[in-house]
Amino acid sequence: MEPEDTSPVRSFFRGKVVFITGATGFMGKVLVEKLLRSTAVSKIYLLIRPKKGVATAQRLKVLLETKIFDRVREEQAEVLAKVEAVAGDITEQRLGLSEVEERLLADSVNIIFHCAATVRFDEELTKSVSMNVGGVLAIIALARKMPQLKALVDVSTAYCNCHLEHIEEEIYPPPGHPTGMVELCQWMDPHILNSPEITKKVIGNRPNTYTFTKALAESLLAQEAGELPVAVMRPSIVSASWREPYPGWVDNFNGPSGIMAGAGKGVFRTLFCKRDCTADMYPVDLCINLLCCVAWKTGQRQPGDQIKVYNCTSGGLNPVTWGQVEVWALSSILKAAYEGAMWYPGGSYKENWYTNRLCQLVFHYGPAHGVDLLCRLVGKKTLPGQGK
Repeated sequence: MEPEDTSPVRSFFRGKVVFITGATGFMGKVLVEKLLRSTAVSKIYLLIRPKKGVATAQRLKVLLETKIFDRVREEQAEVLAKVEAVAGDITEQRLGLSEVEERLLADSVNIIFHCAATVRFDEELTKSVSMNVGGVLAIIALARKMPQLKALVDVSTAYCNCHLEHIEEEIYPPPGHPTGMVELCQWMDPHILNSPEITKKVIGNRPNTYTFTKALAESLLAQEAGELPVAVMRPSIVSASWREPYPGWVDNFNGPSGIMAGAGKGVFRTLFCKRDCTADMYPVDLCINLLCCVAWKTGQRQPGDQIKVYNCTSGGLNPVTWGQVEVWALSSILKAAYEGAMWYPGGSYKENWYTNRLCQLVFHYGPAHGVDLLCRLVGKKTLPGQGK
């Protein structure tokens, strides 16, 4: 961002109260860190779900102690006090908020960043609808109670309309009825809806429940939140950071990170992939910078303006192929040894499905079951997920 005296984005955030869902996720953490380090917000409320007996306050404490906030602690530790957790869950009515906390948010919040979602491609249909569509419905209901709301930015995905060859920055007709789908998942037996046959019929030409529910969520915003200052951002594959808070920062094994980690430890030997396909990756820090700018731009929205959509992708302007990623990743992992490596680092793509399947049996399943059999023979516990 620009120096404080010249940046309209910084000026927009100064003194604002921000509410963030999904703050414990990959993008959410970077967003919180960026707001604390680069803006003068007055308060940041995080929707955090109590998990496995761990209270919300404790989860917030753990979050703020993670490495991503090291730079904030070193440069301006006092700003961490601006962060406060509210207990809730995007799958529950009214986000699971108490009446007191709901009123607190309604009376004070100026900006909402809705980042919470399930990003699993193979998520069960009912759970994906509950989180990705029902969560948006609850956010809209809360936003309508906020008289001081300046911007509501929803994080979608560049692939929610992946059935189209060219995707404009607009909201397309939905692949179903959003509120009807939420109601269907509430009263119908989940075992029926989540069966592969029924799920396939419901999602139609979408490849998975993730892209299907994200498309429903976008249309829900267009139908139900037209009077609110709303915008949608569609990132592609969000990868490790470019520069902020540290070059190469990442804290999960999603997407390319998981592939590199598996290859570095020697357990990931083969992958079915076309080398000439575009690897549309976008650094998380640039993605968050855009997210902040989208909120600023949305704050200037005039009544009656249509919902703005921002595609956050790189493949159209600066394409990188998966073949290039394969070469660069291999050269990188050979320069730095991984802890606990089980095999020599490496592996390769296979462009033929049958060749890849054979390599999976030989290099993935074969060794795994071999180790499992050896454990059984010597009376040891089998590897997690094996021997069931």
